[in-house]
Amino acid sequence: MKNAEVRNEQIWLVVGSMMILATGMLAIALAYTRAVMVPFVLAIFITAVVAPVVDYQVNRWRLPKWFAVLTTLLVVLAFLALMGVGLIAAVQSMVQSADEYSSQVADLTARIFAQLHARHIAVDEARIASELEGYLPGLITETAGTAKDVISHGVLITFFVVFLLIGRNSNTRHTGMYAEIETTIRSYVTTMTTISAITSLLVGSVLWAFGLHMAWVFALLVFMLTYIPSIGPIIATALPLPVAVTQFHDPWTIFAVIAIPGFIHMTIGNLVTPKLMGSGLDLHPVTVLLALAFWGLLWGVVGMILAVPIVAMLRIVLAHFSTTRPIAHLLSGRLPGVAVVPERI
Repeated sequence: MKNAEVRNEQIWLVVGSMMILATGMLAIALAYTRAVMVPFVLAIFITAVVAPVVDYQVNRWRLPKWFAVLTTLLVVLAFLALMGVGLIAAVQSMVQSADEYSSQVADLTARIFAQLHARHIAVDEARIASELEGYLPGLITETAGTAKDVISHGVLITFFVVFLLIGRNSNTRHTGMYAEIETTIRSYVTTMTTISAITSLLVGSVLWAFGLHMAWVFALLVFMLTYIPSIGPIIATALPLPVAVTQFHDPWTIFAVIAIPGFIHMTIGNLVTPKLMGSGLDLHPVTVLLALAFWGLLWGVVGMILAVPIVAMLRIVLAHFSTTRPIAHLLSGRLPGVAVVPERI
């Protein structure tokens, strides 16, 4: 018995070492091929969501395959165009407001320095002022670069979606692992899109009611950042703070501009999302955070948006093989050798 246990441990040590090496090599390959792989993975997710539309037109309405793909593709293009136009308009709005807010930040900084000098607190005014002056242009440049990447990705995404839909057999019913992956992706993307739209509408309405400048820009950012679990809502809540500080002089108004959207994010994240997700993706919160960090390092913000569904797909694949099933359980938070005791009601 002991020899068998030792042999199993040795096998798992070899398997674990090989998995670590394979993960490292895969990460290098994914980082190197980022320009192609990011649009391809996005196209896979989009195809999984819109494929039932093509199947319905082919099987129920008896339409030609090419016509069903064309109509579905028009919907995808309309959505991508809407997102692209929104990002371009957001960048233009930020650029137009850059000078105004730079002067407001300078005035606010001068008032803060005056208060600090009145209390005999020494600060390096020149260094702080120069850093603040360069912060906003740098942020705008980075945002513009992200918008450009998204728009350029849209061409490749469309190209991949066309071929994925054409190569799909609408008369075939998939079962097993493939069906589970497709159902998981479709459920996650549609649910998160609904949640993001609701959150964006509510937060945007609150910011507009307070008269915050560029409220619709922050609403668009909320829609995009809500796809990032845990971290995204925190960033989306804090983003309006610099504008609110420079625009409003009432501390309570500034507090409300941040607190009310934060309450909306907490309510939706803790009450609405679990209800809509149902059993969820069967991933432990620590797994989600590690996935966000890993894919964020590889593919940036887009990687953080794709992190959760990618790891959910990986868990499904690992769970279908006896050798790697313990790794799938680990991703779900079920440690090997730890028995789960049912709660007594």
